[in-house]
Amino acid sequence: MLKVESLSKTLGSFSMREVSFSIDRGEYFVLLGASGVGKTVLLEAIAGVIRPDAGRIYLDGLDMTNLRPQNRNIGLVYQDQALFPHLSVRQNIAYGLKCHKTRRSALKAEVVRLAESVRASELLDRDVDTLSGGEAQRVALARTMATKPKCLLLDEPIASLDTRSRGDIRSLLRELNRQGQTILHVTHDYEEAVSLATRIAIMEDGRIVQDGSPESIFHSPKSEFVADFVGIKNFLRGSLGPATEGEQLREFIGPDGISIWILSDEEAGPGCLIFRSEDVTISIEQPVSSAKNAFKGIILDIIPAKIGMEVSVQIGVEISALVSRSSVSSLDLQAGKTVWANFKASAARFLCA
Repeated sequence: MLKVESLSKTLGSFSMREVSFSIDRGEYFVLLGASGVGKTVLLEAIAGVIRPDAGRIYLDGLDMTNLRPQNRNIGLVYQDQALFPHLSVRQNIAYGLKCHKTRRSALKAEVVRLAESVRASELLDRDVDTLSGGEAQRVALARTMATKPKCLLLDEPIASLDTRSRGDIRSLLRELNRQGQTILHVTHDYEEAVSLATRIAIMEDGRIVQDGSPESIFHSPKSEFVADFVGIKNFLRGSLGPATEGEQLREFIGPDGISIWILSDEEAGPGCLIFRSEDVTISIEQPVSSAKNAFKGIILDIIPAKIGMEVSVQIGVEISALVSRSSVSSLDLQAGKTVWANFKASAARFLCA
């Protein structure tokens, strides 16, 4: 449906370079990256707000690289909503319909329908300066949806909202997508991306470095940058040993000579080993299990995480385990206590340097 080919744009010292991806009809595609990597520049190029230096943009096979914004059938919603302050909510939504040349006889009913679609029916007669952030975002969505965009572009749409409003808008966006709306959403928040996306692309320094399902990116990051960005805390630099013929179980030698067994078909040599905190279990006694890696260590710290508790353990190097709050209590885990940290060889992934 939407196809971007080798899109490039230089703005001062910033350069977006050779960005390519495609989005299928009905997909929820999230572009994830830190501030300043070019996410908004890319959205504005697709919307026609800025013109790229090179590359092409297609929508349903039509080359729209040089079309005016109003001729692209693309909707763009910014983080700050950009509602018209001198118009009521009803008039803001109607503005989008008028731009789409909706018949006067159908205008009133269509405003009501759009307001209902974004759960804003009770807001129609309000002035926009009386709206909360979440309410304003719903109105901005309704005004944009009035133009019946083939693809809806969202620029950090919930970044400035409070926790309750973020949940409401996420739910609304999922509902719009379920109804068939194709969405391209940019954010710096991985949890937000995972909660919404059918597919994620990660952007670094003006280019896309990985593209795939949320699960594939989280479980199989292609670089240290991607792993770090999505919150994988366990990184060990070292070297992967050679494979024995017909055997994928390999020895990784990390800092201070620590030996970790992993399953890998990568070439031997220097690189980075990563494994998720969720894949590390903590026990008081040496485990009797299939886990190939079991290390005796000392708890350095225990801190609350968004889900459970993060336990830092010194096993010769510092690693992180994510455990439930009930486990912290039942095992009487506390800083300074000796424990065993365990994980399977299949839980670790080696990235070549």
